[in-house]
Amino acid sequence: MKNLANAILRILVKIALHGYFRKIMVLGKENIPKGYPIILVANHQNALIDPLLLATHTRLNPWFLTRASVFKNPWVAKILNFIRMLPVFRVRDGFSTIQQNQQIFDKTYDILAQNGTVIIFAEGSHSLRRNLRPLSKGFTRMAFGLMEKYPGKIPMVLPVGIDFSAHKRSGSQVKITFGEPILVDMPASKSGILTKTLESRLKNLIVNIPDEGYDEKLESLIENQIDLTSKTSVESFLSSGQILETYIDPSGLKNKVMKIFHFPLYFIWLWISPRIEDRVFDSTFKFLIGFFLAPLWYLFIVLLALNSSFGSWALTWLIMAWISVLWNKNPQE
Repeated sequence: MKNLANAILRILVKIALHGYFRKIMVLGKENIPKGYPIILVANHQNALIDPLLLATHTRLNPWFLTRASVFKNPWVAKILNFIRMLPVFRVRDGFSTIQQNQQIFDKTYDILAQNGTVIIFAEGSHSLRRNLRPLSKGFTRMAFGLMEKYPGKIPMVLPVGIDFSAHKRSGSQVKITFGEPILVDMPASKSGILTKTLESRLKNLIVNIPDEGYDEKLESLIENQIDLTSKTSVESFLSSGQILETYIDPSGLKNKVMKIFHFPLYFIWLWISPRIEDRVFDSTFKFLIGFFLAPLWYLFIVLLALNSSFGSWALTWLIMAWISVLWNKNPQE
């Protein structure tokens, strides 16, 4: 029953994600191994949106490792466990909690031993910056710990890059790229080689804007309408000023029209937005508001159309609301 509920939830979330983003491109699916334990390691730029994209655009049915601080509320912890998320404790959570990580890693070993998939964001935190931060050693501990507990089980580390044209805007574009997997057929003493190999492959998958002069470079890329999901286009422009491929996010007008026809949802966002301490979560909250409340808003309009004197007006409003969403998903010509 739990697996069926998860499968249904993934379908609904996938539909909602394709409504939220203008386009979701998935490249390199042929690189996903079969018949191996898979440790999927991805960059992390967009809070909950990243794991939702990975959970819904593969058939791996993965488990996720995420920071333990979000599990503090017992009810939230149950929900997160239901959607296959496991807590990882960090030093900042207190030294006394670090010991609990062993239980979590033991569970991941059992999952992997059945040729399951565990996803880890090895940068250890999220950031809107478009480059790769230093990787933590959690994925190497997972790989070598599996082989120690289950001799004969050799995992694959699968690098995945996620790039966004605009992290915090609906109607934008996202690209998911699966890289060439790494067979962990080395001793634990060579963990440094594994880390460097993975770091190199991740950097080859995602857009990397150098830290030096980062803000100026990003502003220039945006002004010249460079496709920020295209590694080749970004590197070409930064190195030579050559424009290979451009991309224009939906115009302000389109977004404003959509807000008019979804004004209760927009008001809720205006109420929540000032309370968000970490702006990386902007897109997460926008998506969740739409996922949970948009169906209720549409249902209310349908009931108004069927059971009131405003029937024709309500039906027109509903049609215009759907058109505004589709219009917002189309690039500005």
